[in-house]
Amino acid sequence: MQEIYLLSGLGGDKRVFEFLDLSNFKVNHVDWIEPTDNETIQSYAQRLLQQITTDRPIIIGVSFGGIMTIEIAKLIETEKLILISAAKTKDDIPVFYRLIGQLGLHKIIPTWMLKNINPLTYWLFGTKTKKQKDLLKEILNDTEDKFLKWAIDKIVNWENVTELKNVKTIHGTADKILPFKKADFKIINGGHLMIIDKADELNGVLKNLR
Repeated sequence: MQEIYLLSGLGGDKRVFEFLDLSNFKVNHVDWIEPTDNETIQSYAQRLLQQITTDRPIIIGVSFGGIMTIEIAKLIETEKLILISAAKTKDDIPVFYRLIGQLGLHKIIPTWMLKNINPLTYWLFGTKTKKQKDLLKEILNDTEDKFLKWAIDKIVNWENVTELKNVKTIHGTADKILPFKKADFKIINGGHLMIIDKADELNGVLKNLR
């Protein structure tokens, strides 16, 4: 059975993949680890590599996990990369986010505010049902403060311009966190957490990628 490695979004874990049909694979979840002080994204990717033991792995990255998937793939040879609701290069990061990074505004926002759950949070992530909202609340509550601040800093300051050849992108047209620009496969009306409520459509796309 072919192995596959999964990287979730900010602070998330394997819960976000529960809705995908990955039964044809041996699934390995890459766990987030605590970043060291002032750690670079390249150094962090190198440390995550300790959890990847397969030659030329297939990696699926969601949201921030997609960014780390790219950084990992710059260090080793990979068979296939699949990015869901994620950026492929710095050009996919909204200009507004990059401006925040240049000005350092993200560093003065309290962590509690970033993790605060309110109607705006639900709107941004595209969560509508109680199940989706409860899962989002759990994920944000479980996110370590240090990791959250570090990861946001890496997102708004991401400088990657390398376009890897074996990348396939899947993005929702209604994504408000990372607005749709272009993708190999677009999911109509898919929000940032379409991996939950558009899982059937995603499964169809993934099946065609095998």
